[in-house]
Formats: sequence, C-alpha cells, structure tokens
Amino acid sequence: MNIYVGNLPFDAQESDLRRIFADYGDIASASVITDRDTGRSRGFGFVELSDRDQATQAIEKLDGHDWNGRKLTVNEAKPRSNRR
Repeated sequence: MNIYVGNLPFDAQESDLRRIFADYGDIASASVITDRDTGRSRGFGFVELSDRDQATQAIEKLDGHDWNGRKLTVNEAKPRSNRR
C-alpha cells in the first residue's frame, strides 16, 4: 500500500521516512518530494509498505505524530490523476 505523509519538516530525508516507518513492516520504497527548481522539500512524501495490514497500522499510529514540532498527516495515497 502506498502511504502519503504530509506536513513533513523541510529538512526531512528519505532515510528519516524509512526510520519512522521501519517498525511497521518491510518498506518497498520511500521518497520525499522535492521542488524541481530549488531541490528543496515540498513538505510531503510517500512510503510504500508491502503488507496492507501493516500499512493500515502505520497510518493509524503515525497520523498526527509529532515530528520536530510538526503534526504529520498520514493516510492512504490517492492514485495520481492524469494531467494534460
């Protein structure tokens, strides 16, 4: 299951996402989305966990979790819409 993680600190790295989600299962992928012009974090990212039950548990436990003074928004990622 692909998980959206929002309200990330702007200095968050992929390794930080992996560390936070490691307790909930095998991480297939993790990424922090960056601005293509500046390279700065856009404040959100995605984590993919292999097992749906573990992903659901991670969402329940981490939504609202305080990370460096910011409350994370964690939920199931919505599929990307086709842009023209």
